[in-house]
Amino acid sequence: MAARMMRLNSSAPLCASYEAGVGLLANKAGMTSVFTENGELVPVTVLALGEGNVVAQVKTKDTDGYDAIQVGYECTQERRISQPELGHLKKLGCPPMKHLQEFRLESIPENFGEDAPCEPGAKLPIGDMFKEGDLVDVKGTSVGKGFQGAIKRYGYHRGLMTHGSKSHREMGSTGCGTSPGRTYPGKGMPGRMGGKTVKIRGLTVVKVDVENNYILVKGSVPGKPGNLLRVTPAKIVGKNIPK
Repeated sequence: MAARMMRLNSSAPLCASYEAGVGLLANKAGMTSVFTENGELVPVTVLALGEGNVVAQVKTKDTDGYDAIQVGYECTQERRISQPELGHLKKLGCPPMKHLQEFRLESIPENFGEDAPCEPGAKLPIGDMFKEGDLVDVKGTSVGKGFQGAIKRYGYHRGLMTHGSKSHREMGSTGCGTSPGRTYPGKGMPGRMGGKTVKIRGLTVVKVDVENNYILVKGSVPGKPGNLLRVTPAKIVGKNIPK
């Protein structure tokens, strides 16, 4: 407790989690495979962007104390969002958006392309933001697997399956005996598995289709088809993110 209070009272500045650049919101459409120019078969995930992403608000250090771009995704009816959100979007001149997320940056870029200046209501051009071969981080909610045992949840070894064994798939001891006579915090035990926020880092962009508004990334991403995803440029500490 004392160590925790020392950390809270420390004079060291609290560093915010910056993004390497403005990202996008997308839906997982599913997985497929494509051939590269070298003839290699690559498994890819299709990230569908729908009608695209719109700049909802630009925050600066002068107005809000920090630099960030708020992005809206998926237009919806006015009755389907809350009144505070609706008033916020109307004040900025944006249509009703189902999803709003913020990308905090070190500094606000002047624009994201010649045709899309950094102002509320502007559509983000995916062709200028992501190129083939770029690395991206994809964040989403993983598939929920319900209540599972410790073997499936944490990869514990099972016991003997022979006749007479009384610990086929039991997790074993949960703690010490007389001293300290309790279960330590963090002990892996049966419980709900999955359904958590997961970020897959360093996925390669295989293709950016501006016409049909989708992105192909190499490998798998969290969640089931239709899951909402947050796609940002990959963080490389010391290059696009400060140490």
